[in-house]
Amino acid sequence: MSDAADLAERVRSGDLALHDLDDHADPATATEARRRVVARATDTDLDGVGATALDPTDAVGTTIENMIGAVEIPLGVAGPLPVAGGAADDEHYLPLATTEGALVASVNRGCSILRAAEGANARVTKRSMTRAPVFRVADVVEAEAVVSWVRENRDALRNAAEETTSHGELTDVTPYVVGDSVFLRFGYDTKDAMGMNMATIATRAASEVVEAETSADLVALSGNLCTDKKPAAINAVEGRGRSVVADVTIPNEVVEDRLHATPDAIAEVNTRKNLIGSAKAGSLGFNAHAANVVAGVFLATGQDAAQVVEGANAITTVEARGDELYASVSLASLEVGTVGGGTKLPTQSAALSLLGVAGGGDPPGANADRLAEVIAAGALAGELSLLGALASRNLSSAHEELGR
Repeated sequence: MSDAADLAERVRSGDLALHDLDDHADPATATEARRRVVARATDTDLDGVGATALDPTDAVGTTIENMIGAVEIPLGVAGPLPVAGGAADDEHYLPLATTEGALVASVNRGCSILRAAEGANARVTKRSMTRAPVFRVADVVEAEAVVSWVRENRDALRNAAEETTSHGELTDVTPYVVGDSVFLRFGYDTKDAMGMNMATIATRAASEVVEAETSADLVALSGNLCTDKKPAAINAVEGRGRSVVADVTIPNEVVEDRLHATPDAIAEVNTRKNLIGSAKAGSLGFNAHAANVVAGVFLATGQDAAQVVEGANAITTVEARGDELYASVSLASLEVGTVGGGTKLPTQSAALSLLGVAGGGDPPGANADRLAEVIAAGALAGELSLLGALASRNLSSAHEELGR
């Protein structure tokens, strides 16, 4: 009997738990044993899940627990995508991992429009990964005292926070009071890391100082005013991660030749759909489908997929300007990194290398800025293509052809 088979039998007998397997075997053997247990218990063929190029050693203990294999997602590329950014200044092939037919083709069409318009501009306007603990106080009088102390002692909080990291910088602490609850929204420049773990650890150290020096008692290190992985107006207004904007001006003849609609028609679709329709729906995203590009690149490059919620927090604007069409996409809270987490996995690292942004940048933060700018330009390409399909009434035919 193989080591994996023997370990699987020990789990079935109750001698070991599934999560104990990594303590009794190397990651590959533990993964195989766990897969055997689950396959037999559920009467499911999991051979395909096990047939992966991903070495469990690269994943176990850093990006996954209770590993049984890997799920493959088709990976396509759109482009070249020309970006004139503050950090990115080149043409890029945009990797998109997706199972939605017609998506890559649509973004690819948008990229051709940007090329014909001599490229998109893109700029990161703010960097601030946030964590907002909530503290308990006796009443609003105590709350006022705590807020005053925080405002007068930012240097002490900064010193405590930055002692926990060699890269992160505390850039802001904003207090909010709700009755006997005091929230402190800490903001950090986390350089090339997405930085959620960095911000959490640093905020814990700063919170200990608040508790030691004031009457406030920490209730939770995350008080949901951060706000992570949930729709939130505060992210739309104040930003989280990277706030990034991409825009382009397109000659009218390019619009009509490539999108088969007039600039006025595309602007009207954007106004009535993305602005008025979104407002009526109470949406936090005033765009056509920015989440598609954000999700596709996130999955391809090892970002935290749940943060697509914030990444889709975007506004698309379109204006017919005489002989040209102006279009922009503003993503308020795009949380990306090029080091740490899933970016270290081989295929995800390859996708980052394809974009020229793998690993730490020079200066620190430059690679994550580049990634954010490329994603914003890709989202702009996707917006233009979909708006054109709607304005020309070709959306359903494209999905019939490519996405059924």
